[in-house]
Amino acid sequence: MKQFPFVYFLGIGGIGMSALARWFRANGHSVSGYDKTETPLTQALTAEGIAIHYQDAVENIPAEIRENRATTLVVLTPAIPAESLEWAWLRAEGYDIRKRSQVLGVLTEGRYTIAVAGTHGKTTTSSMVAHLLHHAGLDACAFLGGIAVNLGSNLLLPATPAAPIVVEADEYDRSFLTLFPDVAIVTSTDADHLDIYGDKESLVESFRQFVRQLKPGGTLIINHTADASVAAAVPAGTRVIRYGLTPEQGPELFATNISAEGHQFHFDLHGPHGIVNGLELAVPGYHNVENMLAAAAVAQLQGVEEEKLRAAVAAYRGVKRRFEFVVTTPQHVYLDDYAHHPREIEAFLRSVRALYPHKRLRVIFQPHLFTRTRDFADGFSKSLSIADEVFLLDIYPAREKPLPGITSDLLLAAITAPTKAIQTKAQVLHAAQTDDSFDVLATVGAGDIDTLVPQLKAMLTERWK
Repeated sequence: MKQFPFVYFLGIGGIGMSALARWFRANGHSVSGYDKTETPLTQALTAEGIAIHYQDAVENIPAEIRENRATTLVVLTPAIPAESLEWAWLRAEGYDIRKRSQVLGVLTEGRYTIAVAGTHGKTTTSSMVAHLLHHAGLDACAFLGGIAVNLGSNLLLPATPAAPIVVEADEYDRSFLTLFPDVAIVTSTDADHLDIYGDKESLVESFRQFVRQLKPGGTLIINHTADASVAAAVPAGTRVIRYGLTPEQGPELFATNISAEGHQFHFDLHGPHGIVNGLELAVPGYHNVENMLAAAAVAQLQGVEEEKLRAAVAAYRGVKRRFEFVVTTPQHVYLDDYAHHPREIEAFLRSVRALYPHKRLRVIFQPHLFTRTRDFADGFSKSLSIADEVFLLDIYPAREKPLPGITSDLLLAAITAPTKAIQTKAQVLHAAQTDDSFDVLATVGAGDIDTLVPQLKAMLTERWK
């Protein structure tokens, strides 16, 4: 990448794109970019010295980019629409344009790579791996799909160029097929992104291709829920470690003595590298215990000793918008979570119910993508029905155009919660301010619902003090 002193990002505000932008800037490149919307993340990038504009216009592309075609790398996110004016101009001018996944493939080439894949759980698990290695004093680099609370960033910079790289391996658009890892975690192969794959079998085939790319002598750590054909597809000589919460689910890697005390989960780890007793995880949820099992196994593979592992697990504080406690009082709780697939929502809400079994739970959910809403409508309605009250926002379109008949009303009809409604963001804020019927509030979704969080936090902190 040294041949490109200038790097321009189309869609710089994406969580994966911004990590790359930070990496290039830290390594001496001149970085700039475009995004459709200003967010706290783009504001942070601007504060770090990266020039960003929000109008799709060729004249807004910085002069140094327009004047240095041969030495400029353009990094593209799939979320950029085909009709983008800047993208069209950069293509016509012959710029070197690469997808984010292709750039990650180049950066990991020839480096020891730990890749975390899965239709859900990969951001939390990859952040856990990065944290455990970093806390234990091992040098590591990490590109994460969320803001790790311990790091305060989605990027962990290494002390030396040869440090292992932890990377979130995204199955969307088959992006992870640019990676050739030494260690791979597969957290899930549940159906998703059917707008890309068409059916679940095609999705599973992409995971089979991914694990076939493990380097000779590599290790696959795979969840018990994953399609069995994925583990069977690994190259000869690859070590396979199956994990789950119980010995039946994870014959090589599992937990015992799981208990919840307040927000903490306590458990013992049993794995191929021995037993580690008395682990304390401050991020609640049985699914997070499972995620930590996989991450801890990677740390053990890297030689992290028992006492350092125990201390690192206890110090982990999670990822922003993953089971995040926003406001907590003795009587009330406000949580925020990125869940945007029925299985993720079910895992999150069941964990909330386990923590607060006798509390009235209100969920505000923003569906993400028209195709995902269409493909998993029944699953969304069933998982959301775990709550006492469900308020739905309109579908967040992201990269998609509307589909006839696919609206939030499609989900509302099948939700069985006693109270349910479609609301605007303004109505959500008004209800939170004037209605005392709930004890636990959760905002859930992957769109721009996060823009409500600071407003709800301020409002509820004042009301509940």
